[in-house]
Amino acid sequence: MRSAILARSFACAIVCLNLGGAARLPAAEPAPKALAMLEHGEWMLKDRETGEDIQRICLGDTRQLLKIRHNRDSCTRFVVTDEKGRVSVTNDCGAAGNERTDIRIETPRLFQLQSQGIADGAPFARMIEGRRVGACR
Repeated sequence: MRSAILARSFACAIVCLNLGGAARLPAAEPAPKALAMLEHGEWMLKDRETGEDIQRICLGDTRQLLKIRHNRDSCTRFVVTDEKGRVSVTNDCGAAGNERTDIRIETPRLFQLQSQGIADGAPFARMIEGRRVGACR
């Protein structure tokens, strides 16, 4: 039951990203350099625990991958690691919670993402694989 609730919450977060949540990212906060390796385009996100496809997203601004559950919250980001093929960030979102996201970029068309933290007063954890599937529609 808990995994179903987490899956629905994550699907909602991805839909929110798709509906423009990422458009509100501050222009002054650049994306970590490691994310520049990823190709822009349409990506399929898959839950690594269940193997289920979660959502397709049009990835233009790679920063949208850094806030999985707090995509609409105002957060303070701290980049822990930004090196070739790997980025780790923490987001402190005040009363809304916090989040740590670790992304390992395997190729420009494949990444592994782990995110965990507190949202809405409850813990969450996600393991996601992202694969580029083509140009955005």
